[in-house]
Amino acid sequence: MNVSLQNNDKVSALLTVTLEKADYEENVEKTLKNYRKTAQLPGFRKGMAPMGLIKKMAGKSVLADEVNKVLGEAVNKYIQDNKVQILGEPLPNENQQQIDLEKTDEPFVFLFDLALAPEFEVSVSKDDKVTYYDVEVTEEMVEQQVKSFADRNGKYEKVDAYQDNDVIKGLLAELDENGSTKEGGIQVEGAVMMPIYMKNDEQKALFQNAKVNDVLVFNPYKAWDGNEAELASLLKIEKTAVADMKSDFSFQVEEITRYMPGELNQDIFDNVFGPGVVKTVEEFKAKVKDTVVAQFAQNSDFRFLLDLRTYLMNKVGNLEFSEALLKRIMKTNNPDKDDKFIEDNFKQSIEELKWQLIRDRLIAANNIKVENAEITQAAKDATRAQFAQYGMLNIPEELLNNYAQEMLKKRESVESLFNRVVEDKLVAALKPQVTLENKSISAEDFNKLFEA
Repeated sequence: MNVSLQNNDKVSALLTVTLEKADYEENVEKTLKNYRKTAQLPGFRKGMAPMGLIKKMAGKSVLADEVNKVLGEAVNKYIQDNKVQILGEPLPNENQQQIDLEKTDEPFVFLFDLALAPEFEVSVSKDDKVTYYDVEVTEEMVEQQVKSFADRNGKYEKVDAYQDNDVIKGLLAELDENGSTKEGGIQVEGAVMMPIYMKNDEQKALFQNAKVNDVLVFNPYKAWDGNEAELASLLKIEKTAVADMKSDFSFQVEEITRYMPGELNQDIFDNVFGPGVVKTVEEFKAKVKDTVVAQFAQNSDFRFLLDLRTYLMNKVGNLEFSEALLKRIMKTNNPDKDDKFIEDNFKQSIEELKWQLIRDRLIAANNIKVENAEITQAAKDATRAQFAQYGMLNIPEELLNNYAQEMLKKRESVESLFNRVVEDKLVAALKPQVTLENKSISAEDFNKLFEA
């Protein structure tokens, strides 16, 4: 076997692999013998078929498999042993001659095109200045979050008179042209409505201050502006029948319920932060503020990495790539896409590749490594963040573990979590190395930074 590399230029090379019969013959014979032991062919006992027949039946496919196996191992070993920095996978050279597997007495010569990573230097120091945003956490923001927790821990209570956002329940009955209950008309018992969502203000106003046992007359078609989904659901009819259902209806109010936010008490304190962690309203608000500050600190770190990326991309400047080979790699990775897709997305792909190379250099320079336990912890943190969106901060460890394990079963989730851990470590390593230009900013203006 002989493997050699010839550079075409600084960013591409031709890898040549020459396989002799001795490189694969032993494995081919061994595989065929194993195949013969288990082969059951008509006219022969198991394992007794002539080797010549076995070779005739399976020899070529076994040879192809073994050659491909030896070839793949040779290519990977050469790249690893010689620390060849390639982009993507080796590509068969477009001038590769057809390999004739019948001519085993002749060497098999394989040619591969390699896209090489460009050479460049990147480092950070105190001479590098990057903006770091300190988001102002106001008392109003804290109060809004406190109210949100209270709202999520509230409950519905029955009331006597309707106000906006209340839910009303009652008997809905279709009326005839005289205003009487229509014989054979639509009647819905226990119909539930929220008048606040009616499209027509005049119809909505009919329900203001309505009380239990009141009988109101309204027109559902006008109220919801003929919306098929709303009316079909309310009147229990098919959507196709909605256009013809323009009758007035009576509504006898049987029940009015109103959502009452939960009071700030020990139950809410325990539900949000765990039993006994906080015991007063003041402690609760302080803990909520800490949570909001921590959330914005994570967002500020993420923004720092985005800004550092832009800064370093400009600092490194243009990098040379083998565009022809990279486009072939894109095409190979996206076999269902046409050439227009490749052209339209190539520039963005190069930008992402450039950042990936810079990031990899920084990871290596800072000796950043990721352990399995850290990926598992990241899965638990992601699960905890999902629950936090619904005001659930005190999640049992067992539940976190169950959700995390389900997440770790998906390859794309593991890759995403791995990158998240890497980026968190990268931020932690690089923040002390550069000069942070701290800038105080409102939450509103900070969020606008991500809209551009």
